[in-house]
Amino acid sequence: MLTRLLLITALSLQLVPGLCQSTDRYTIIPRPAQLEPRAGEFIVSQRTTVIVPFAQADVKAIAEQFTQRISGSSGLTLTVRNLDKTPQSGQNAGANLIQFLPLRDTTMGDEGYHLDVTPQLVTIEAASPKGFFYAVQTLYQLLPPVVFGVEHGAGSRGALIVPAPSPLRHALPIPACRIQDKPRYRYRGMSFDVGRHFFSVAFIKKYLDLMALHKFNNFHWHLTDDQGWRIEIKKYPKLTQIGSRRSETILGHYDDFDPQEFDGKPYGGFYTQDEIREVVRYAATKYINVVPEIEMPGHALAALAAYPELACAPGPYQVATKWGVFEDVFCPTEKTFSFLQDVLTEVMDLFPGKYIHIGGDECPKAAWRKSAFCQQLMKREKLKNENQLQSYFITRIDKFVTSKGRRIIGWDEILEGGISPNATVMSWRSVKGGIQSARQHHDVIMTPGQFCYFDHYQGDPAQEPTAFGSFLPLEKVYSYDPTPAGLSPTEAIHILGAQGNIWTEYIQTPEQAEYMIWPRAAAMAEVAWTPLTQKNYDDFTRRLTTHFERLTNLDVNFARTIYDALPSGKSTPDGHVEVTLLAGKQPADIRYTLDGRIPSGESPLYEKPILLSKSATIRTATFVNGKPLSQLAKVEKEYIVSKATGKSYTFLNAPLSDRPDRNYSLTDGVTGGMGGYEVANVVAFKNDLNVVIDLGKPESVESVRVGFLKYTAKNICLPKQVEISLSEDGKTFIPALTAKTNTAEGGKRAFVRLPFDFQATTARYVRIIARNVGQVPAGLRYPGKAAKLMIDELEVR
Repeated sequence: MLTRLLLITALSLQLVPGLCQSTDRYTIIPRPAQLEPRAGEFIVSQRTTVIVPFAQADVKAIAEQFTQRISGSSGLTLTVRNLDKTPQSGQNAGANLIQFLPLRDTTMGDEGYHLDVTPQLVTIEAASPKGFFYAVQTLYQLLPPVVFGVEHGAGSRGALIVPAPSPLRHALPIPACRIQDKPRYRYRGMSFDVGRHFFSVAFIKKYLDLMALHKFNNFHWHLTDDQGWRIEIKKYPKLTQIGSRRSETILGHYDDFDPQEFDGKPYGGFYTQDEIREVVRYAATKYINVVPEIEMPGHALAALAAYPELACAPGPYQVATKWGVFEDVFCPTEKTFSFLQDVLTEVMDLFPGKYIHIGGDECPKAAWRKSAFCQQLMKREKLKNENQLQSYFITRIDKFVTSKGRRIIGWDEILEGGISPNATVMSWRSVKGGIQSARQHHDVIMTPGQFCYFDHYQGDPAQEPTAFGSFLPLEKVYSYDPTPAGLSPTEAIHILGAQGNIWTEYIQTPEQAEYMIWPRAAAMAEVAWTPLTQKNYDDFTRRLTTHFERLTNLDVNFARTIYDALPSGKSTPDGHVEVTLLAGKQPADIRYTLDGRIPSGESPLYEKPILLSKSATIRTATFVNGKPLSQLAKVEKEYIVSKATGKSYTFLNAPLSDRPDRNYSLTDGVTGGMGGYEVANVVAFKNDLNVVIDLGKPESVESVRVGFLKYTAKNICLPKQVEISLSEDGKTFIPALTAKTNTAEGGKRAFVRLPFDFQATTARYVRIIARNVGQVPAGLRYPGKAAKLMIDELEVR
């Protein structure tokens, strides 16, 4: 699925003429706190001069970056002039100026700004370089999307800079307005996991550029995990010599294959300390603080593979080749604390920011329970249980980090057993951890998975590339309010902000990462910056249309899932399947095909429900002015039409209550769907499938097909035998066929449609018995466990 999406992205990401020539001239993301529209526009031309009337090198650098981008995108040459004093009111009347001025409004803070645009003058006011930087990001988004570009030529996944000079434009309009803007939260973050899959410095820089455009100010860099240690530590070279490399990588989800399959390819990568410094310096030019994460005491298998003496058992250990949580964790010995203090000392030398993230999540306690040392330590320190032992561990690290003038961040598991006094909590499992922390007067960064985990599916899992099983559409991200209801004002001030997260177990390439991140990160930017009263999802999606042009020019492989036209089918009483196509809110033409071809602007236009008289695979896409709006070659769904379609049936064995039948779903023509960890439109049986289909009248019958789900890692097996019998009166059935099947077939989970052909016979009733194997056969993952049947669609031909 992902390969197909990436192959067509060049087509589907073309600009859509006319789509963004909207009467709305203000398409800024995140939406400013206050924006007053005005008539007219300021024209950036060869006459325009940029003035920085005070000697501040940081502000001048921001102004020069602005002029360089304008020059590269338009061919216009703008100059930056320094003045010794602030110009007096009216002094620049009639001039074509963009001027940077100090802001005296103390209520705006160091990240706030004023931006005043008239036909003659653009005035940017801020109290600090941060404010000027954010003002310029807003100014970029008031300009046409053409101002954005990418270095290293077409197709580069590198950092953003101004494009090569172009003579295509000789003037750039900025709509007149008055903006007063400042962020809702002081912490506005995005994370990136390089532990599971490694990403280049060039990609990280591009990620930082996109964060800056959206006014994020903290980059949480997840540098270590069970599957890889990605940061050079001089004192412990084996961390990268051994810990950065794994022998192979599991394919698909944990249960996709039975037995599990691996790619057989060594995988590795790490950042040198010079590369780390380069990223930190680059982030600083974007006013982004980099928060490094060094996982402890869990998620430590890569470190233990390099230095097994840090574990509670002698090892040896291997860098993890699977995803998940592992029982081997750091042992709380003095040797371990010495090691971690040495590591953190080097880390703090590389990262000058306030925060050091020390993980603290998903730490199994089994190794500690088995360890005589840990049990003796608990007695000595009067610790009641292993949760308090983890608190002891985190507190030791907290004291060390605090002694260096820094503060730790930890995932919300650090609340268990008692929280360390100086810790900031990152609440990920739910909002409850954030509420608990704030009520204890600890600072909190809100990042609950149900709103902030962008490695989750953003659309129909059957139509999306492999991801984690949960569902997080764009609208749900946008709906999030990081300040939980019920907190008092003195508690609420401890909610520092919010963060979006991306975990890379199933993300191997920059293109796939961008697809999962954008535009959900744009929604998170508005969650963290824009006042709650100014948020409006319909308005956001309208602005997003223009924003997609910006992202296209920036060579970003963003998802257009909100524009997908999803099919929804149902059977009709006369044996057809009626398919309705449901599109998003963006006005667009829906085009479709029934012959397997990718839809184009010339394909049939969807105007009313499609009535299928024979089986077909429908493919859909949305268009504006003949140009693609949604991704092409993405949405497709198979529908089955047979003599059984729309017909009633009777179960002689009842299905399981957790997968019941609904409205004759086995003859509705809608095939089962599968994505993530879930399957849809199936009926499950603990015992045999025993069903009688009433065709409504005598028909010539010569074939039956039964759809089964084969998912042996979940004990869902093929039947051992299928029996077909026919009847004219529904009472006396004559056997037509008995067939054996391979119940021990493992491999990849899949829907399997088994055909059963026999001599043509006239019958009204068709009886199908699929015999459950009873117990999972030998050779599969859980032999001897109770097997289940899951049935998809029943066909009669």
